[in-house]
Amino acid sequence: MADRDQIVEQALSLAPEDRAYVADALEQSLSSGSFASAEIAAAWAHEIERRLVSYDRGEIKASDAEVALERIRQHLAAQRSKG
Repeated sequence: MADRDQIVEQALSLAPEDRAYVADALEQSLSSGSFASAEIAAAWAHEIERRLVSYDRGEIKASDAEVALERIRQHLAAQRSKG
């Protein structure tokens, strides 16, 4: 079975409409009780759509999955060392 980093990398390589489908499916799986409220679920759905539209318009660029994950790891490590 693929690990989550491989899954993310594969998902990011999809066409924008396919990424939107996957994002929607994931969001729906979380909205079944994992979000604190329906408002938070709706806010995430709105944010996902906003980002996809911005990407499709060329207003934002995608990041390489490995680069993005490394930045996240570094940020989390820095936050953990602070406190």
